[in-house]
Amino acid sequence: MPRTFSRVAAVSLLALTLMVSSCAVGPNYKRPAINTPQTFRGAPAEATSAASFADQKWTEVFQDPELQKLIRAALEKNYDVRIAATRILQAQAQLSITRSDEFPSAAVLASANATRNAASKFFGPFNTNQSQLGLGFQWNLDFWGKYRRATESARDQLLANKWAQQEVNMTVVAGVASAYYTLREQDLQIEISRKTLASNQDSLKLTQLLSDHGRVSSLDVRQAEQLVYAASAAIPNLEKQIQQQENIISILIGENPASVPRGLELNAQVRSPEVPAGLPSSLLERRPDIREAEAQLMSANAQIGVAKAAYFPAITLTGTGGVESVALSNLFTGPAGAWSFAGQLTQPLYAGSSLRGAVRLSEAQKDQAALTYQQTIQRAFSEVSDALIAYSKDQEFRKQQELLTNSAIDASRLSNLRYKGGAASYLEVLDAETRQYAAELTLAQARLNEMLDYVQLYHALGGGWEQ
Repeated sequence: MPRTFSRVAAVSLLALTLMVSSCAVGPNYKRPAINTPQTFRGAPAEATSAASFADQKWTEVFQDPELQKLIRAALEKNYDVRIAATRILQAQAQLSITRSDEFPSAAVLASANATRNAASKFFGPFNTNQSQLGLGFQWNLDFWGKYRRATESARDQLLANKWAQQEVNMTVVAGVASAYYTLREQDLQIEISRKTLASNQDSLKLTQLLSDHGRVSSLDVRQAEQLVYAASAAIPNLEKQIQQQENIISILIGENPASVPRGLELNAQVRSPEVPAGLPSSLLERRPDIREAEAQLMSANAQIGVAKAAYFPAITLTGTGGVESVALSNLFTGPAGAWSFAGQLTQPLYAGSSLRGAVRLSEAQKDQAALTYQQTIQRAFSEVSDALIAYSKDQEFRKQQELLTNSAIDASRLSNLRYKGGAASYLEVLDAETRQYAAELTLAQARLNEMLDYVQLYHALGGGWEQ
């Protein structure tokens, strides 16, 4: 029997050699041509450095200690992050299943039969026994690369899921940062409203005192009340927005709704006034969504080979070897050795249009994946350009709004002095303080917009997924 198994091993080795030396049908992957611009639209004209803002780790970009704690919690407990991790485990398992088709399968074969035969005209009753123990194998030879292409496709799907997880991580980092900055802007707005309310309440008391002594009319009192009510009415709405924003952040970090700890004020957040975008060509390697789309394209390309391999013969080797005896006691003694070896070739002759349709389907799916890949790149270029333009223009707006706010504050101070000196009516004070309040709120919003642009630019450039 050892001689028998050596023959089987020799045949299997020959088949393995032929399979490895054979080529896989279907096209090998080649990256599509991409129309890549030399620079991003909206980038400073003098920006030619290959270094990019996105090369920095998120801990270097977002330096608020409390914000960093929130981001770490989100990367650990956010449900989207955890779901993405399970997709990777699924893809790894699928790769193992698909790759197993490239190798032979083996199984232990064991059977024992006992039969009682009834008496006949010529023979009396008798018993028959049959016992068998052996090892069997089956191997679908991959001459045409069908299983190798399928494994290649599954491996690319695993890669796509890994990049998808990085895209989720990047989005979560940007989402937590944006939500936190929004919360700090709302904190600033309610601080402005409360400060304005306290100031207006003092002004109302003074106006009421002057009215009681006949120095001003009741109209001045009513106008002073308007300032108090306007600031007071804004506070409940801001308190509502703050608590709802805290709920948003709590969900992002995988927690039930709760209060959120604060760190630096919005005005104290560290950011760079100029951020290098780097070269557009580097975006193809840095952004996870682009890498994911390319991995999906590679997987679809490999599936064409799987479909085309169905045109060619399927070759299967099967074999068994072991011992067989009519008596269980003699199973391992005497000439009990038994073996069988067989090869089978199946050549499709006619299957309607299914084979041709499968190839056309895989080619169309590959074309769709190629278009999706190119669309993802084009969208990425647009997002970077939008973020660069927004960051630059919102910076300009914030600077002008600071000048406007400082002017409004000074105008309010002067109008109060004129009113107290009897040189102006309270209507002038009302108008000046209303303008100041509106200017301060607009400045807070302008600062938030600048920080959100900062986050969006970092995200658009592909930053935030590298730990």
